[in-house]
Amino acid sequence: MHAKTDSEVTSLAPSSPTRSPRRPVYYVQSPSRDSHDGEKTTTSFHSTPVLSPMGSPPHSHSSVGRHSRESSSSRFSGSLKPGSRKVSPNDASSKGGHRKGHKQWKECDVIEEEGLLEDEEREKGLPRRCYFLAFVVGFFLLFSMFSLILWGASRPQKPKITMKSIKIEEFKIQAGSDFSGVSTDMITVNSTVKMIYRNTGTFFGVHVTATPLDLSYSQINIASGTMKKFYQSRKSQRAASVTVMGNRVPLYGSGASLSSSTGTTLLPVPLKLSFVVRSRAYVLGKLVKPRFDKKIECDLTFDPKKLNVPISLKKSCTYH
Repeated sequence: MHAKTDSEVTSLAPSSPTRSPRRPVYYVQSPSRDSHDGEKTTTSFHSTPVLSPMGSPPHSHSSVGRHSRESSSSRFSGSLKPGSRKVSPNDASSKGGHRKGHKQWKECDVIEEEGLLEDEEREKGLPRRCYFLAFVVGFFLLFSMFSLILWGASRPQKPKITMKSIKIEEFKIQAGSDFSGVSTDMITVNSTVKMIYRNTGTFFGVHVTATPLDLSYSQINIASGTMKKFYQSRKSQRAASVTVMGNRVPLYGSGASLSSSTGTTLLPVPLKLSFVVRSRAYVLGKLVKPRFDKKIECDLTFDPKKLNVPISLKKSCTYH
């Protein structure tokens, strides 16, 4: 080896960098999970050296340091696997504190969320009750309105009753005594009343009943009859026949003008027939059931010479 000259030393001095003391090298550990063919997952750590900026030469502090950081970060990111994250020394030092603080914040968040849910349920509870109450009230109002409409629509559709005739088959007056033994004239009547009942309802049928048909003379009921109950469907009609009869009814002083030796009267006899027909319609079950009552009164005159001959009642009756 030969000794270097002063010129060589002088030329080499500026170009050769001065070596600085060795700086520490940091290592970053990142967990990664590898699974092979369904086996249990294992955790491994990859170490990647990161050059300290202080260890780079003075003349290339900015460029070399930036290049080293970029290359090291690219190598580090390339070694990361899905599910892993970077861990810095500051993260390692404050890991325990962050976990404890994160747990406290998590508990606070859970409590706040539960409180918010309870408040929302309370706020939603009142409107639901209001909606249910409004639904019930609305349904009741609509149903009531519908029922009133049906009731109003059914009222004009009243049944029509037309009296046809009455035929007196027996009319006999004879002397006798009442149940207390008082002597008086007794009358026996046997007759048949015919009528036509028509239901004008377009969407309902009716159940028909009637009070007893009373045949009276001088305000004394001398005969009576009962009409059988029946059901009449919508927009239909039927002919009804009722037997009206009386047996040995005491006349007391009213029969003086009617008595005769033959047992039959020779003079015309004024009579009156009266009764009430009741019709009940079940339009909407038992909730809407309009009722139609019609009082019928017929004034007629019986001629003893026309026994067993029907007497027309078309122009002799009034309907109330």
